[in-house]
Amino acid sequence: MKHASLKAALRTALTLGILAVLIYAFLPKYWIFLVTAIFITGIALQSLGLVTGRTGMISLCQMSFAGVGAWVTGYLNVAEAPGGLILWIVLGGLAAVPVGVVIGLPALRLRGINLAIVTLGFAAAFDTVLATITFPGQTAFIQVVRPSWFESDGGYFALVMIVYVAIAVALEFVNRSRLGASWLAVRHSERAAAAHGVSVPMAKLSAFAISAFISGVSGGLLAGYLGTLVAENFNMMQSLALFAVASMVGAHFTLGAVAGGAMITLFPELLRRLGLPQDIGNVFFAVGAVQAMSTGETISETWVRLGSKLASRFRRKPAAVAEPEVKTARPLGTPAVHQPGVALEVSGLTVRYGNVLALDKVSLKVPSRTVVGLIGPNGAGKSTTVDAIAGFLPRYEGSVSLNGGPLEGLLATERARLGVRRTWQTTRIAPELTVGDYIRLAAPGIRPAEIEAVLEWFDCPVPEAAIASVDAGSRRLIDVAGVVAARPPVLLLDEPAAGQSYAEALKLGDRIASIPEVFGSAVLLIEHDMDLVRKACSDITVFDFGRVIANGAPQTVLSSPIVQKAYMGVELEEQVA
Repeated sequence: MKHASLKAALRTALTLGILAVLIYAFLPKYWIFLVTAIFITGIALQSLGLVTGRTGMISLCQMSFAGVGAWVTGYLNVAEAPGGLILWIVLGGLAAVPVGVVIGLPALRLRGINLAIVTLGFAAAFDTVLATITFPGQTAFIQVVRPSWFESDGGYFALVMIVYVAIAVALEFVNRSRLGASWLAVRHSERAAAAHGVSVPMAKLSAFAISAFISGVSGGLLAGYLGTLVAENFNMMQSLALFAVASMVGAHFTLGAVAGGAMITLFPELLRRLGLPQDIGNVFFAVGAVQAMSTGETISETWVRLGSKLASRFRRKPAAVAEPEVKTARPLGTPAVHQPGVALEVSGLTVRYGNVLALDKVSLKVPSRTVVGLIGPNGAGKSTTVDAIAGFLPRYEGSVSLNGGPLEGLLATERARLGVRRTWQTTRIAPELTVGDYIRLAAPGIRPAEIEAVLEWFDCPVPEAAIASVDAGSRRLIDVAGVVAARPPVLLLDEPAAGQSYAEALKLGDRIASIPEVFGSAVLLIEHDMDLVRKACSDITVFDFGRVIANGAPQTVLSSPIVQKAYMGVELEEQVA
């Protein structure tokens, strides 16, 4: 993981460094001045890419955060505060952080258009405030003082490039950390992220806070670039244009942010030279954003896809005949030691949806280091039971306990951290992650060797494989491998064999049966494949219409006439007679 992050960071720094040298060496001073604005705008786009591209939230007030950073920078300049412009820019970015957190608070409950309206409202309010107080030094025409080393336009371009590279490299490390993976997980499915112990509120607020800091830095750099600022530099339309371009180019990619900065900076220049209205640029950006959203692919993602295809053609070599490789199983480590006795106990669980009784006083036990099956026809209440145990139901009657401790009042994230982990009927893995990234998200602190061993044990793809390139059946196995790798006291596996062939399902059954011995976890298995259930489970519970109708050893329960009638549609002999 650290090696991959370092490699990506070095690649980003080298690419941007070469680009900066070429620009400085071959472009005239006027174009260097314009390119400086491109990278300042690119920094603002990177901040928006973090919130929108990484975390999946809408922010239409990004230039307001930049305005906070610019205002603080201008104020410190007028006050002749010690430290110089570089320190003032950092302080301006820090000043934008609490503003970002406050704006991020509605994101804890709002999504989509509702969140967009809130952030747009803040941008409009910020416009009004700026129009009232003006920027420090604006009326007196006091220029923001640049550092002596970066006083010229060429020198200031170097400063902006240093800041851009520093932010891009830092984001490479953050994006490949568990925090970065949690942003993508929240974007794809908040419930699945919470099931891995990710705090969804903290993920959202951290994204807004870091984004506000980066945007505030871009505002401080803009203050040093222009010397004096006016409110129009940070008005609401600027934020809307920034969002449109970010959606179109994919600003969460480093080079995508550069491309977006070039569009925002150079398009007005092109329109001016052609004698066309400047509003045409906003129309173009809006159309591009709609196109990207409708196709689900940004310009950067298109470049990556086409570049990967081209690179694969050049890398393709004739297959060499080689001797079969003899694989040796990697050690999985020692199983986790959990409290003996009953790992999970559900007592009198009752769930109502309005007038519908989904579960009626359901009780079941999962002893430590065992596999217990939960079966029943569709609509019997199995998934509702899993949701209640994992903490995804706002209210229910009865009790759920883990190792004797009650779980009532605990959110899904807290239950996951205590050791109640689950999978889903349909995989909810963020496709932007690699297989290894997902395992690290599901099992914090896991070692690389252990990741490889767990994936090999489940016959999953290698850690470097992209989730987007993996078929549905393999994603199911990766989902199971992630929660198993965490070695919690209790695993809730919801139809893990979906998408598997019959032979693969039986093999998975062998693996599930071995989980208590190999990893130390107890398993509650929800499954429709009776052969898998027989192979994996030492005890099963049968639901029908939200009630427990049978419990015991698989062979005994499955041969019961009541179970055969309820689950398999076999009529009782006396009813047939």
